[in-house]
Amino acid sequence: MPRTVALTGATGFIGTVLRERLVRTGARVRALSRQHQPPIDGVEWVVGTLEDRGALAALVAGADSVIHCAGAVRGRRKEDFLRTNVEGSLRMIEAARRGGQCERFLLISSLAARHPQLSWYALSKYEAEAQVRQAAGDIAVTIFRPTAVYGPGDRDVRPLLEWLMRGWLFALGRSSARLSFLHVDDLADAAVCWLEAAPAPPATYELDDCHPGGYNWSAIAAIAARVRNGPVRCVAVPIGLLKTIAHINMSLARIGRYSPMLTLSKVGELAHPDWSCDSRPAREALGWHPQTTLNKALEERLF
Repeated sequence: MPRTVALTGATGFIGTVLRERLVRTGARVRALSRQHQPPIDGVEWVVGTLEDRGALAALVAGADSVIHCAGAVRGRRKEDFLRTNVEGSLRMIEAARRGGQCERFLLISSLAARHPQLSWYALSKYEAEAQVRQAAGDIAVTIFRPTAVYGPGDRDVRPLLEWLMRGWLFALGRSSARLSFLHVDDLADAAVCWLEAAPAPPATYELDDCHPGGYNWSAIAAIAARVRNGPVRCVAVPIGLLKTIAHINMSLARIGRYSPMLTLSKVGELAHPDWSCDSRPAREALGWHPQTTLNKALEERLF
């Protein structure tokens, strides 16, 4: 019998790809949305937010699996992240537990949770993981910690890749810093592997494209130069400059009352020297095999 999957964040960058992939696998998807959505085959929409306990109860009713993908990546204050990422995640797992039929719960977290001291976002993801595990009861909780996720529809990594293919690489922090990447299609594949795994693995997994040791700035420039058959100019962006831009950005955000991406808190995360990770446990436990390296993504313009 096809699984019924309750999905949050279903209209966002990652959630849209995940929703479409789940439908293609034959799962019945019940998806949360802030606004009414046009009908889509295989999807039942529930209108509401993570603050609406009634909507969350309707979302998980009859669902044996929950994928919690919704979250805040921008905010002017620490409380903005805690309210959505921590309190929202806690309400979601509590709704799943009270519903009585959920067997497995997947929390889409972030590799940033590995270092909660670096930023408000990282702290909120770390705390969300702890709250979900503690409140899960008999539900098997799996946590994904993907690294920088990119692909069509992405607003954060994609512009950097577009500049890269024009011959410009803006290197943040140390020249020796190590980074890792994950294509959104591979993240969706990992979620499908989790859904099909028996039993559901109650563990925390880091996810990347499996490039050994991640990438440094020189390696990224070399890959792009080979793909575009032309030089790539590497521009070092000092941390001091990032902090200045963050100061200005936060001031403009207060005036314009919008949620900025670059804040002083975020600078600590961007300047961290090692964002490589080890996805071997996920591959071994889930039978998951990412298909898109950075080289392939640049060659085929998969962003």
